[in-house]
Amino acid sequence: MTDLEKAADPSKLRRIAIEPVSRVEGHGKVTILLDDQNRVHQVRLHIVEFRGFERFIQGRPYWEVPVMVQRLCGICPVSHHLAASKALDRVVGARRVTRTAELVRRLMHYGQILQSHALHFYHLSSPDLLLGFESEPERRNVVGVLAAYPDIARQGVMLRKFGQEAIRITAGKRVHGTGSIPGGVNKSVSASERDELARALPQVLEWARLGVRMVAELHAKNRDTYERFGTVRSSLLSLVGRDGKLDLYDGVLRARDADGAIIFDGVEPDDYHAQLRENVRSWSYMKFPFIRSRGAETGWYKVGPLARIQNCDAIGTPLAETARQELMATSPGALIHAPLLFHWARMIELLHAAEVIGGLLDDPDLQGHDLTTSGPRATSGVGIIEAPRGTLIHHYEVDSQDLVTMCNLIVSTTHNNQAMNEAIRQVAREYLDGHEPTEGLLNHIEVAIRAFDPCLSCATHALGKMPLWVEIVDARGDVLQRLTRDGERSPG
Repeated sequence: MTDLEKAADPSKLRRIAIEPVSRVEGHGKVTILLDDQNRVHQVRLHIVEFRGFERFIQGRPYWEVPVMVQRLCGICPVSHHLAASKALDRVVGARRVTRTAELVRRLMHYGQILQSHALHFYHLSSPDLLLGFESEPERRNVVGVLAAYPDIARQGVMLRKFGQEAIRITAGKRVHGTGSIPGGVNKSVSASERDELARALPQVLEWARLGVRMVAELHAKNRDTYERFGTVRSSLLSLVGRDGKLDLYDGVLRARDADGAIIFDGVEPDDYHAQLRENVRSWSYMKFPFIRSRGAETGWYKVGPLARIQNCDAIGTPLAETARQELMATSPGALIHAPLLFHWARMIELLHAAEVIGGLLDDPDLQGHDLTTSGPRATSGVGIIEAPRGTLIHHYEVDSQDLVTMCNLIVSTTHNNQAMNEAIRQVAREYLDGHEPTEGLLNHIEVAIRAFDPCLSCATHALGKMPLWVEIVDARGDVLQRLTRDGERSPG
């Protein structure tokens, strides 16, 4: 039998499953098909949980939505909370919220960016980077980092704590708060709350600077590996501020091709659907978005920190912009596509978030009392925000009875779906092909996935036919019958 025939008949190939993918939010698995020479024939990232938020919020009053949709996730609930609020601002006629409301929302959001980036880098990814991709699995975790690098582990914990405090102060609690509402916010920040955060900020800034320096040094020591590992060229997508600078809360959509040329720019949130389309595939609950003008095969792209800091013209805070220039200097005149460089970009954004928070705390309007606004009603709204993991789109339609009739969510991890699949295929070809798989080699696949900081539970919103099936078994465990979603049956 030829290799091509084996590839056409997966039953003739050896199947290895990495299940579950560890140190990520949500549930997923990777399947690898190998022949008898251990040559790689297929690698896929499967999302195996289904959430269905796009359907079950239909029929709910629109004012419930910002609180409901954040239940998608316990790691990035603020991002969904704010994206939904921004979309529904349009429904209540708030074309622009009050200055105090925007400041409070921005403080909430940049607190979320800071805490999420700290969680992902220090708790989930640093074990690979600091201890080694093939280090002992029982040691390759945050406890192992704490034992080997106690100061670094402590800095990660304290950075995340600071971000969570910013969320608690603005949203009411650290997880699943209620601070943002359609048309504004329900509370401002008191002087004592401002002072609480301000006292901790100098130390947070120093820890953030140390984090950027640490990742830059890791890159310098492992440059060849970092720049080659899982690298696949693609387009980039993100929000940018209306002045072209990095803005994680608001702005317009910009996309570049793999060489850095602009594909589109200045696209208002309401017009996202004119530029983006979504595909579904039978083996995953996660959608596959693409840039409409490029088509499904070549129009996929990356989002997230590495896309954002290259897509913008500059970062508007001095420490982060200096750090951005240092990263960009590693690839003069060309875009950076290496997944492991997401970590460096992530830490630059963490530093930027700390700087932005400092500026917000200095603004007296943060203690203002003008919290909400409204105007002529609309029947639909789109809210786009840059979540820690990348561009997050919420789109709602609301009827005359104030009930949601349509919801479309395109979340950060969904945008990165094809990019993650391409990255793990590249890693498999380089590290697994022709070798007997070991735990350490298989961890290379997970390292590539973790570089994107995926939130798999957020991303499970397939359209169309769901790949669902049921097996009926007897008391001995023998399969009597299999039923698929469309009613087809097969004997056990």
